[in-house]
Amino acid sequence: MRDHSAGKTGVTHLDYEVYVEQVEPNIREIVDEACSQWPILSVVVEHRSGRVELGEASVAVVVSTAHRADAFAAARYLIDELKARAPIWKKEHWPGGEEWSPGS
Repeated sequence: MRDHSAGKTGVTHLDYEVYVEQVEPNIREIVDEACSQWPILSVVVEHRSGRVELGEASVAVVVSTAHRADAFAAARYLIDELKARAPIWKKEHWPGGEEWSPGS
């Protein structure tokens, strides 16, 4: 996570809330879509929940294919769709304030 977002600087940490009953099936659907578009050999998608400190990773997308162009394209699709569709919400915290932010 970065120390800035949408014009705000000094972000100290994030809190992610996840709709547990829906997030895994939702991510599975996104992975299945990617697997139907690219010749993926292996894929892992993980998103954190709870508090994430400055400098920590909040999401990991790992894709293995025979050719790197396919891996890069599939990984970009996965992260973009995850951010757009997964029921994950983020609250940004900075000195003197906090705010829910759209997207994950």
